[in-house]
Amino acid sequence: MSSTPRKDGYRTLGRSGAVVFEQALGTMTFGAEADETTSHAIIDAYVAAGGNFIDTADVYSSGTSEQIIGRWIAAHPTDAAQMVIATKGRFPMGAGPNDLGTSRRHLRVALDDSLRRLGVEHIDLYQMHAWDAITPLDETLRFLDDAITQGKIGYYGFSNFTGWQLTKAVALAAQHRWSAPVTLQPQYSLLVRGIEHEIVPAALDAHVGLLPWSPLGGGWLSGKYRRDVPPTGSTRLGENPERGMEAWKQRNTSDRTWQIIDEVTRVADAHGVSASQVALAWLSAQPGVTSVILGARSVQQLRDNMGAVDLDLDPAELEALTVVSAPPADDYPYGAPGVAQRHRNIHGGR
Repeated sequence: MSSTPRKDGYRTLGRSGAVVFEQALGTMTFGAEADETTSHAIIDAYVAAGGNFIDTADVYSSGTSEQIIGRWIAAHPTDAAQMVIATKGRFPMGAGPNDLGTSRRHLRVALDDSLRRLGVEHIDLYQMHAWDAITPLDETLRFLDDAITQGKIGYYGFSNFTGWQLTKAVALAAQHRWSAPVTLQPQYSLLVRGIEHEIVPAALDAHVGLLPWSPLGGGWLSGKYRRDVPPTGSTRLGENPERGMEAWKQRNTSDRTWQIIDEVTRVADAHGVSASQVALAWLSAQPGVTSVILGARSVQQLRDNMGAVDLDLDPAELEALTVVSAPPADDYPYGAPGVAQRHRNIHGGR
């Protein structure tokens, strides 16, 4: 397994010995959808519920998210000492030609700037925010290994890598005897399960823990939307119906979307819990998942999402959710013919 679950809601951070809560606090809203006072209240509520894993990135609100977290750390030294802090570097923070990417030149500046904004001397988990097709991968991995040796970071991981990119990085690190990656952040939810074709198997093979982002599909799995009723009000889609991958028109016209939501709602009603809790509980139970990243605009929203830790879905409910949300796939190698062929290969047939 890529992480070791424990009965108290904590799991090892991928293949490492560090222990994190099974729900991470994502902070992309800090400085954007949540002001500093609200952001600090969200962290307080997260810590009070047993959370110890905060995930941010240098580009979140152009560095403001890291600064907000840094001021919370400074004001709460005792609680902060128990926190596992993760951030990311890769995307541009300036206008110069070297102000982006995963080159040694850019990462040296990006890491030092993140340390300064967070007000710490050490970052527990430093993640490459996306693949960089320009920089040689050995340059990136050597920098990360050096940063570990220097004591600037404890571990490193990736975000938004494909299966082959992850496998290449793992193999290259092993070849040079550099520190290995411990985590991968992919988009993953009942609505978005395409990573199960290649990325999840690659992560399991490498003992790399998964940190799913957008676990509620941009709010779709919270049950707050209705078929053919355009969203309004202070929700992400209400404010921007064409928002990115979760755009209203694209998902509203998919029967699969509403079949999944209907099943999530059915299970939620049976337990007397929110739809969000059901979707999060299913995701937390998937192979390789270390910690599900929660993004919250308010303390109330965070508390509801964290209730998923106490929700036990029985095998039949997990299976029903898995079946209704099965990811679309080509017939071969991922569809039924491909599955049949893999079965024959495993059992010695042709």
